[in-house]
Amino acid sequence: MNCYNCSKELDFGAEFKVMRSDDCPHCGADMHVCKMCIHYDTIAYNECKEPMADRIVEKEKANFCDYFKLGGGGDAGADKDAMIDAAAALFKK
Repeated sequence: MNCYNCSKELDFGAEFKVMRSDDCPHCGADMHVCKMCIHYDTIAYNECKEPMADRIVEKEKANFCDYFKLGGGGDAGADKDAMIDAAAALFKK
């Protein structure tokens, strides 16, 4: 997993629980942010795939979201585009 801000690798274990006050050891960016969450998706409503989550305007600032799960660090929409392009290339005639 990489930091959303500096893109450097983070050595967190699979069971690591991110607290609101945690930050990146490389650049100091907040870690409990939308952009580091598995639910973050730029093409989803409110940029979040969790339908019960409250709207959070500032995606790069620490928040109190109860649905936060570490696993982001990138642009989910860009990943989806890359997968669609790969599938199209696979089935291209």
